[in-house]
Amino acid sequence: MATLKETLFKKIQEHRPRTTRLVKEFGDVKLGDVTIAQAIGGARGVKCLVTDISYLDPMEGIRFRGMTIPETFKALPKVPGSEYPYVEGFWYLLLTGDVPTKAQVQEVVEDWKARAQVPEYVFDVLRTMPRDTHPMTMFSAAIVSMQRESIFAKKYAEGISKMDYWDPMYEDCSTLMARLPQIAAYIYRMKYKGDTPIAPNPDLDMGGNFAHMMGQDKPYDDVARMYFILHSDHESGNVSAHTTHLVASALSDAYYSLSAGINGLAGPLHGLANQEVLGWTQDFMKKLGGEVPTKEGLEKALWDTLNSGQVIPGYGHAVLRKTDPRYTAQREFCLKTPGLKDYPLFQLVSMIFEVAPDVLQKHGKAKNPWPNVDAQSGVIQWYYGITEYDFYTVLFGVGRALGVLANITWDRALGYAIERPKSVTTDMLEEAAGIKK
Repeated sequence: MATLKETLFKKIQEHRPRTTRLVKEFGDVKLGDVTIAQAIGGARGVKCLVTDISYLDPMEGIRFRGMTIPETFKALPKVPGSEYPYVEGFWYLLLTGDVPTKAQVQEVVEDWKARAQVPEYVFDVLRTMPRDTHPMTMFSAAIVSMQRESIFAKKYAEGISKMDYWDPMYEDCSTLMARLPQIAAYIYRMKYKGDTPIAPNPDLDMGGNFAHMMGQDKPYDDVARMYFILHSDHESGNVSAHTTHLVASALSDAYYSLSAGINGLAGPLHGLANQEVLGWTQDFMKKLGGEVPTKEGLEKALWDTLNSGQVIPGYGHAVLRKTDPRYTAQREFCLKTPGLKDYPLFQLVSMIFEVAPDVLQKHGKAKNPWPNVDAQSGVIQWYYGITEYDFYTVLFGVGRALGVLANITWDRALGYAIERPKSVTTDMLEEAAGIKK
């Protein structure tokens, strides 16, 4: 049986001629024009990035290697006793585009276990930081502190061929993925549970081991598996993915690149949104008297919110024009989980889902009146006792690492250039617009 790395190398060799031909024979083919609004508005919708790992369709939602979320969950081998797949198998899928066999998944499971030991100095770094330091700061610092171990940096210094850059990048990315769960769980236990870390259990898969190190019982292991897969990748243009790609394009190693991407994820317009939605939902419930309202009462409360100039957080998306399938996957988990489906906060979220889209459509200002992933994810964490808002983005970060690290491995495999867009001045824009001075 070929290992994941051997299979990946075969895929790389097959893919390289496609990229080379596109540049050589069709490099002048235009993909579209750029407007002034796009130039000023953050390059929204400008087609200038390439990834085969995921694609965000406005109507279908995210596809991982061409498969929808339900197709992905159905196809991948499941952890024994669980309805959810191995995260390790999902990593195999992201890298190769192939659905792995159980044996191929197990090979990755064992590989990650062999790489998983976090150096003691990483914990020393974390312990020296003030306890009121944001957990995302701790997470980013822990990642970049391991840069001294980068195989890519060592091989580059030795003069490795460009054609082989992917190999040490793969090694660094695999090691990072193996270690991130323990680092995240250690930050949680140290910061919120009084310096009581829980040692890893080498008999468990990544999702199960993370739940164990967090001090959580079943079915939180399934929550972890679901959460990490759902948050893994969302095309290349979002801040965390683009930042990781951008930094890696300078041939910075995976430690520098992922740490930078995690810093982008920490922003309130990106990964921080899930905790903001949960806080709003809890405050909203308090305003409703602490009880799940009737649909009529909820509709009135939502209109009052909009008429006061506020928004309904968790609704709308930069690209999607339908319900985020990541929201749907989490909603389905809640509906089939005893206790959680009757949890008042989930019942409120569920009722908002039934009422809010119609209200937003009648209001007329929302381009997309449907919920995104953040409308649901915080409620699940809160139900299982992960009530520390600030930590939610770390959970997001562990999942997002799967996608961005797979992407930068392929970036190096295909020899993508350093990213360097051209800027223009406001005077130049005004001239193009025909504005006379």
